[in-house]
This record gives sequence, C-alpha cells and structure tokens, in this order.
Amino acid sequence: MKVYGDTKSGNCLKVLYTADFLGLTYEFVPVDITKGESRTPAFLARSAMGQVPLVEFDDGRCLAQSNAIIRYLARGSRLIPDDPFLGAKVDELLFWEQYSHEPYVATCRFQMVYLGKPSSEREPIRVEKGEKALDFMETRLAGRQWFIGDELSLADIALVAYTRVAHEGGFDLASRPGVRKWIGRCEEALGLKAEVESV
Repeated sequence: MKVYGDTKSGNCLKVLYTADFLGLTYEFVPVDITKGESRTPAFLARSAMGQVPLVEFDDGRCLAQSNAIIRYLARGSRLIPDDPFLGAKVDELLFWEQYSHEPYVATCRFQMVYLGKPSSEREPIRVEKGEKALDFMETRLAGRQWFIGDELSLADIALVAYTRVAHEGGFDLASRPGVRKWIGRCEEALGLKAEVESV
C-alpha cells in the first residue's frame, strides 16, 4: 500500500495515524501540493480529484478523501464500534469534522502555516466558525474520555489531527481543558509526541 500525502496536512496524518495504530504496512510518498504535485498527469491518473491524501493499494486500486480512507482501513477493527448505532455515531462525527471543523480550523492553519499569513489576516468567518467547532467539542467531551464509546475510535482520530495543531491556526485551547485533556489521551493512544501542554 502506498500513501500519497503531506505530513503537514491533518487530513493526511489521519491516514498515517490510523495505519500506524492498526499496524498496517505502507510506503509513504511525499506530495508537495504547493508545487502542484497533486495536479500532475501521473497523479491525476490515480485520482481525478487531484488531492491528498490518496492511497494506492497493491492491486492498483486507489482511494481518496481522508475519512473514506480511514473508514476503509479500519473496517472490522476496534476503531469502529461493533454496535451499528455507535458505528453510525462515528460516521456522524466524520461528516461533521469535514463540514464544520476542517473547513475552518484547518483553513486558518493553512493560511498561517502554508501561506505565512499572521493570525490577524485570517478570514473572520472562518475564525468564528472554527471557535464554534472547538466550543462544540469542549461541550461534547463533558463527562467523556472519548467522543464515542469507551475507547479511541475513528471519530477521535479524525478530530485530533487538526485539533492538536489548532494553535498553528491562531486558535487558543487554554479555555478548553476538556479538549486539551482529550488531545493528550489521543496522543498517548496513538504514540504521538505531545503537541500542546495538557491540563
């Protein structure tokens, strides 16, 4: 299996976190999106979407979109609860992450990390919606260790990738102790070096 991506991208890191947690063997192929490497004829032949991450399996089939990839890789594993309703609750958060979290938290980070903009030049609507997404997470985590069930799930992996680096997008997690503690639990479970100081 080959994973095409950028290790600064949370969407790509989700795939690596999932594969590593599950002990899957893969070759990582770096793709520099700032140089148009995801738009070359060779890359577009694998995926017309022209985005990373992209996984190419041993039989030549390719799969794009981070949450589709991790959902496929984790099938039959403990990252997806056996209970059908809880499995659907994981999917609920995967959809929410791509619609209400990633477009704001990740885009603000993209503007600062990739484009070199100061936090003062972030798009106000993205900042507002990013703060709301992080507030939602803080509220949702009240009284919980994990987002779904009693252990790490795909929902946690999908959400932690960009949340643990939210400060790089100008977001302050100091007022969200629940989120910070959860990040620490995720990092421990995934074997990651701590990104932010836990509470």
